Amino acid sequence: MFVDKARIKIKAGDGGDGAVSFHREKYVAAGGPDGGDGGNGGNIIFQADDNLSSLIDFRYNRKYVAPNGENGRGKRCTGKSAEDLIIHVPRGTLIKDARTERIMADMSDDAPHILAKGGKGGKGNANFATSTRQIPRFAKPGFPGESFEITLELKLLADVGLVGFPNVGKSTLISVVSAAKPKIANYPFTTLTPVLGVVRLDEERSFVMADIPGLIEGASEGVGLGHEFLRHVERCRLILHVLDVSGSEGRDPQSDFEKINQELANFSETLADCPQIIVANKADLATEEQISSLKQYIQSKNLPFYLISAAASSGTKELMNAVSEALSKLPPVKIYTPQPLTPEEQIEQFSSRQKFEIEVQDGIYYISAPWLEPILRTVNMEDYSSLQYFQRVLRSSGIIDKLEELGIEEGDTVNIFGFEFDYIR
Repeated sequence: MFVDKARIKIKAGDGGDGAVSFHREKYVAAGGPDGGDGGNGGNIIFQADDNLSSLIDFRYNRKYVAPNGENGRGKRCTGKSAEDLIIHVPRGTLIKDARTERIMADMSDDAPHILAKGGKGGKGNANFATSTRQIPRFAKPGFPGESFEITLELKLLADVGLVGFPNVGKSTLISVVSAAKPKIANYPFTTLTPVLGVVRLDEERSFVMADIPGLIEGASEGVGLGHEFLRHVERCRLILHVLDVSGSEGRDPQSDFEKINQELANFSETLADCPQIIVANKADLATEEQISSLKQYIQSKNLPFYLISAAASSGTKELMNAVSEALSKLPPVKIYTPQPLTPEEQIEQFSSRQKFEIEVQDGIYYISAPWLEPILRTVNMEDYSSLQYFQRVLRSSGIIDKLEELGIEEGDTVNIFGFEFDYIR
């Protein structure tokens, strides 16, 4: 099954928590804090793989989570950083943020791309010892790893794209000029998935050609099969527009030409501007009048015109030489540049890290803040300096200001993930 679009969730590993520990050794009094730092969480890395040709694996596995870093330990031992999670995708896969459609990476080269960075490990209590705070009984939690919901969109890396109505001979043409062996039959929509073939003219000249399933009128709006695969033509440097010059299917090739170009323009301005070579196929079935009429019409559009019979391999060599010459004058296959976060997205991303909600029920103030849970886990409520650290977090995040805005009074109960304490000004 050919799958060229998928939506998945990725989550990088969280950093390990810093340790709260004190040195204990015989004959060593007051050894001091020796809690080590937590390890870093694993990254989510995408890698292009030429052995893959479809995104079918992502239809069944939609969530990818990298491992977390290990927590720190005593004796200043740093936790082990987690291994990265490497996800292999077909070459040419475009990765976008599912919510904003922002391009995050174009998997068209061999370089690995880090899509979600693992969280850094938290600091152990050995880092917080000072001349005035010699026994810190708290540590910092690890930072959470980045998480995204993304869409994977495969856009084949081909130099030349074959477009045209069903049964005009595109599959026959690619089977004649390359080693590709698409299914060929005399009925519409024989080609159900894009087919790639490498055309080799000599040792120094070769290019990749893609046979796109036949387009029909309304394809850009979802009619027929071709609309599903128009995205694969977007990277192409050159379009071979194949027409049935004989009208053997009862259609007018001039009308077909206009309709297909309209569908390309409706789908993408890039496709509308892509250079074209017009290929008049099935010349062995056409009359001189049909050939002359179509040639005159195409030349009036200032487009190159080639007459061939793919089934008889007539005129295909001259056509491929012309294609190679045209490609030598065109820029390379389009590579999409990753888009940075907008200022609004940066602000939203920053504010979400300290987002919280407060709900009042029966006089109790319930605080919900996912980022606060790991901090609460590392705080020693029986230690004064640790409590001071926790209070500074509540103050700097705006939680205390919000409690006061809601009218909290001294002695009222505050609940954070099941831990309750009385509010004191």
